[in-house]
Amino acid sequence: MTPEVTTFQVDGICCLDCAAKFEKAVAALPGIKSVSLNKVTGKLALEGIVDIAAIRRLGAEENYTITPLGQQVSAEQHSAQAVRQKNWELHRAIGSAITLAVAYGLEKYGGPATVFIPFYIVAIVLGGWGNFKKAARALPRMNFNMSVLMSIAIIGALAIGQYEEGATVAFLYSISEMLEAWTMDKARRSIRDLMDIAPKTARIWRGGTETEVPVEQIEIGDIMLIRPGEKIAIDGMISKGESAINQAAITGESIPVEKGAGDEVYAGTLNTHGSLEVRVTKLVHDTTIAKIIHMVEEAQGKRAPSQAFVEKFAAVYTPIVMALAVGIVLIPPLILGQEWAPWIYRGLALLVVSCPCALVVSTPVAIVSAISTAAKNGVLIKGGVYLEEMGLLSAIAFDKTGTLTKGEPVVTDIVPVGETGKTELLQMAASLEARSEHPLAIAVGKAARSQHIAITPVEDFRAITGRGAQGTVNGQTVFIGNPRLLCERKVSLAAAAEQIERLQGEGKTVMVAGTGEKLLGLIAVADEMRHNSAAAVASLKTAGIRHTIMLTGDNAATAKAMAARVGVDGYRAELLPEDKVSAVQELLDQYGKVAMVGDGINDAPALAVSTIGIAMGSAGTDTALETADIALMADDLSKLNFAIRLSKKTLSIIRQNIGFSLFIKTVAVLAVFPGWLTLWLAILADMGATILVTLNSLRLIRVNSGKETV
Repeated sequence: MTPEVTTFQVDGICCLDCAAKFEKAVAALPGIKSVSLNKVTGKLALEGIVDIAAIRRLGAEENYTITPLGQQVSAEQHSAQAVRQKNWELHRAIGSAITLAVAYGLEKYGGPATVFIPFYIVAIVLGGWGNFKKAARALPRMNFNMSVLMSIAIIGALAIGQYEEGATVAFLYSISEMLEAWTMDKARRSIRDLMDIAPKTARIWRGGTETEVPVEQIEIGDIMLIRPGEKIAIDGMISKGESAINQAAITGESIPVEKGAGDEVYAGTLNTHGSLEVRVTKLVHDTTIAKIIHMVEEAQGKRAPSQAFVEKFAAVYTPIVMALAVGIVLIPPLILGQEWAPWIYRGLALLVVSCPCALVVSTPVAIVSAISTAAKNGVLIKGGVYLEEMGLLSAIAFDKTGTLTKGEPVVTDIVPVGETGKTELLQMAASLEARSEHPLAIAVGKAARSQHIAITPVEDFRAITGRGAQGTVNGQTVFIGNPRLLCERKVSLAAAAEQIERLQGEGKTVMVAGTGEKLLGLIAVADEMRHNSAAAVASLKTAGIRHTIMLTGDNAATAKAMAARVGVDGYRAELLPEDKVSAVQELLDQYGKVAMVGDGINDAPALAVSTIGIAMGSAGTDTALETADIALMADDLSKLNFAIRLSKKTLSIIRQNIGFSLFIKTVAVLAVFPGWLTLWLAILADMGATILVTLNSLRLIRVNSGKETV
């Protein structure tokens, strides 16, 4: 039995370290079995007995607003509340700045303490109001969050007569809170942009009239009316009309796709010109874009290896620095006989920098930005671990059919023999194959239709298992199939032996046509290579992939020819589905980290055993979305290069962030002992570093599949 999970929306998160402490506090509540907080989207999932009042009390310590999912205020109301909150915080910061400037001026120009000290106090109250409220709620529980540390520092500064320092810290912290909230909001906006892709209403044909209804009220089978230039609100199938659909929001394709009756369309895509009637096939919460958003949210909540390291480091670093701060305050005065005031001041400064905000935020914002950017470009990455692994790959294995090729055989060569003409040969072959459902037969039929060749009725049709087919066309018995079919009937293939060998050497499947006495000709069929397969494989070399391998069930000759055309380094031929798993395992043993690219259905076992399983053409394919670690929403192999570039850029930015954060913290700690670290420098070091690493991470939002912009 699946345990019941209760989900809440937590608004107001701007400090990820504080959010982590809130998550741990909720997990410690009686009756809670498990808790998961997505610190970016604010989704809090709980399993067990939920005490909403207790959770809200814990949230109040961080000034969080907590509401059950589905009971949140509307987007417009939420936006209005956010604007009011920002205005209040801005006015407080401005008021703190003005009173601080007045107090500083009065003090410097010889004003009495009874005049300028009250101004400093007002600056402290205005700048630290929100901070003091959170500290008052958190301190009784011994929750030493950033607000508690900052409040202790400000009050300590007042206690030792450092009014200017206390007021400056309060003002700078109010500014820092605003900037940190802004940068975190920008990170969250990347997923809100995904949510806003699909329209919230649609025109439905009901009861003989056209009615505009919210998407939540649309049912399967309803007919949507889509005008030129409008976005499609729900997944469905075109029942009437033709148009070019811009699917960039789902697949990342820049060129609109021509679609007509019977073709599938997705919510959030744009109808460029024709009017369409679309029969709804999915409810709003089951659409492709809804699943993408859900998976992106889940991916953002999954910790990457670098994030796990940072959290472990922060868990050790914070108590050590806090203990060091206490030691700096007590040891010199008590043991060495030093004055209390200077060492209290230094301890307070160290206390301010003990919160590992910049370090904690260094990884998750980068991961969030990268995953959201990837989704907008048609690449769905299931979690930070796969994002990081993508940049560490040494080899990529490709399934051939449907990945490097289109998976649809097409006629490539028609070679008549003797007096038979090309048109006559194709007509006889298509007439026979019209009775067959074999993929090769379908290819021959398409070739005949493309040349407007009429199909002749066939009599006495008979399929010959493993060989081909026979039938009577225009009073003549005709055979079509593999070369063995005519050889068994003692028909000589000598006249076309060289052509057969040449075509097979090119990786094509050769069908022979003839009567019981003579050969009429050859028809060669091949699985058409995707137009950008060779370019995509070549680009992987520039992206740092050292080995590319093709896996196929084709014979060695066909595999060799296709491998040469695509440009892969090697191939494994004549593989059954279970053999592909063994092949991937061998590649893992040989090269280390190996990705497998397939269709996500037939290749599921091989995708699962690889370091990263990558599914092609996953738009609308539930199995591919669920089985793969990374899903390419369009049949576009060039997205692999983009995903690798994005991963490497992400890893680079994470390293920059961690290195910068550790450097700033180390310098700040060392500057305490000689007394160089002032309180206002301490807060600039802490919050300034946090804002800088966040802004650095947001550069990933500007990476796109065409050209990288930073």
